[in-house]
Amino acid sequence: MIQADLNTILPEILLSVYAMVALVAAVYTGKDKIAPMLTWLTAAAFVLIGVWIGMSGDGSNAAFDGMFMDDAFSRFAKVAILLSAAAVLVMGQDYMQRRGMLRFEYPILVTLAVVGMMMMVSAGDLMALYMGLELQSLALYVVASMRRDSVKSTEAGMKYFVLGALSSGLLLYGASLVYGFAGTTKFAGIIEAAGHGQTPLGLLFGLTFVTAGLAFKVSAVPFHMWTPDVYEGAPTPITAFFATAPKIAAMGLFARVLHDAFGGVVGDWQQILALLSVLSMFLGAVAAIGQTNIKRLMAYSSIAHMGYALMGLAAGTAFGVEAMLVYMAIYVTMNIGTFAFILSMEKDGQPVVDITSLNMFSKRDPVKALAVLLLMFSLAGVPPLVGFFGKFYVLRAAYDAGLAWLAVMGVIASVIGAFYYLRIVYYMYFGEENDDLDKNRAPVLHVFLVVSAAMMLLGIVNLFGIEGAAQAASMALVK
Repeated sequence: MIQADLNTILPEILLSVYAMVALVAAVYTGKDKIAPMLTWLTAAAFVLIGVWIGMSGDGSNAAFDGMFMDDAFSRFAKVAILLSAAAVLVMGQDYMQRRGMLRFEYPILVTLAVVGMMMMVSAGDLMALYMGLELQSLALYVVASMRRDSVKSTEAGMKYFVLGALSSGLLLYGASLVYGFAGTTKFAGIIEAAGHGQTPLGLLFGLTFVTAGLAFKVSAVPFHMWTPDVYEGAPTPITAFFATAPKIAAMGLFARVLHDAFGGVVGDWQQILALLSVLSMFLGAVAAIGQTNIKRLMAYSSIAHMGYALMGLAAGTAFGVEAMLVYMAIYVTMNIGTFAFILSMEKDGQPVVDITSLNMFSKRDPVKALAVLLLMFSLAGVPPLVGFFGKFYVLRAAYDAGLAWLAVMGVIASVIGAFYYLRIVYYMYFGEENDDLDKNRAPVLHVFLVVSAAMMLLGIVNLFGIEGAAQAASMALVK
């Protein structure tokens, strides 16, 4: 029995052992001298394990009496988490190294955070949920303040820690209520106790508090207050990491809890998610209009996009989960390309974050400008780019579930949000000329930018097969 359980969690075990061995090796060698090699090794490990999980076949397995679930849903989320984390590590290495921030702790902390994320999307029990969530969060608190000589970075880490502790308290209180009224922490037991329309009031209060705690992790309004400051204050590669892998993990955990533990009372949590979705879409769309700092702009963009993903989840159907997974995969791909460009924005060797510095950028580097144009149009949901299909999926899921009003609100918010994406394009092609940005010294950033933009254009053929994988994942979760 134990052997079967260990085989089920083997990817997590291998990454955990790798993190511990790397830590010991770094301490007893040149420490920061091996940081670049360690970063590449970690990225390679993520890719290899991601490919292994993706090719591990069909079927569902449960380990440790249902506390850990290995199914198509968790495998889809894990592959997305691992590949996006690998991409961010590779993209940010040159940036971190040139500024003296590439210490050996960085890839190790990212590895531990990824193990926590993998645990989150496979959780089948409230205890497993919390273990994964805290392992991820504790590592992210540290990497947010990785730049010790920066007041903003320290402030970002402190804000994230304090507000994260508050959200963990809400989630724990909700979990204790759920346990008190359900008599178990296992999702399979909770869904039986919740019943079908005869849910105890205390269990609903527990569900509300758990939802609030998880909403913080996806930076949904009104639990979004940490996002702009942390995105701005953290080093840009860390911001790119925050905007990708943790978002997939949090949305995956959200779906897992709602469908595995409360799938019988969709009507009770559907209205909560619909409200979170509307508030997030509109605040993200409106607040980003006044931003000139591109990292803060991407923070509000992230809030809005999480609103669209929550729209798919609010549908409460298998197609809604499929739409959410497709949307998240597309969103992460767009973000990787966008942050590859932000990482390349420098003047005299210093990072530049003001969007006005992009004035007439198309004259200086037409290829990059075209790639950014494709990414901005895709983020805005302009057809026929892949970003349009992501929004179409979640809007259709909401409409099919009888939430036509939510779909209409999503369209309105999308139109408003298009303004700040198109403003960046306007600056690049029609702005006033100013001093040139530095030439990019990291070709890998150019590769990620161009490849991500090309995927937004070429993916309209069949979405690179994501649709079929997302459908299988949703069917595994929503029985």
